[in-house]
Amino acid sequence: MRRMANDLSHVDEAGAVRMVDVGAKPLSRRRAVARAEVRMARETARRLHDLPKGDALTTAQLAGIMAAKRTSELIPLCHPLALSHVAVTLEVRDDSVEIVATAETTAQTGVEMEALTAASVAALTVYDMAKAIDKQMVIAEVRLLEKTKEQV
Repeated sequence: MRRMANDLSHVDEAGAVRMVDVGAKPLSRRRAVARAEVRMARETARRLHDLPKGDALTTAQLAGIMAAKRTSELIPLCHPLALSHVAVTLEVRDDSVEIVATAETTAQTGVEMEALTAASVAALTVYDMAKAIDKQMVIAEVRLLEKTKEQV
């Protein structure tokens, strides 16, 4: 347990969880990009702009942006960040929607959790809005595509 604790930034030497102290770290320009996919029937993909609940794509885009801004409220050990930019794009394919979320900030810690949260919540929103017409949808491949850090 002690070896694992030394390898994990959110675990102290005794194995207890903790919020990482980033106070002494310099500010850096941070950017992260995450992706999620919602797989569905072809008919569902064609109807995403006109579902009984409304336009799933616009709603999911807004939900993803809102989620990125609230990540620290959802994930206990995340630092609250002043995000300088969040973008969520949804691309409809024949039988799926690809969601790409980008988060940016200038801070002492990264924004990968914000990008992953944005992509995840956007995918959940598509699922929620289309579940009445497609019981076989699957949220898949939520993953971090890239993260960068530049000194300011």
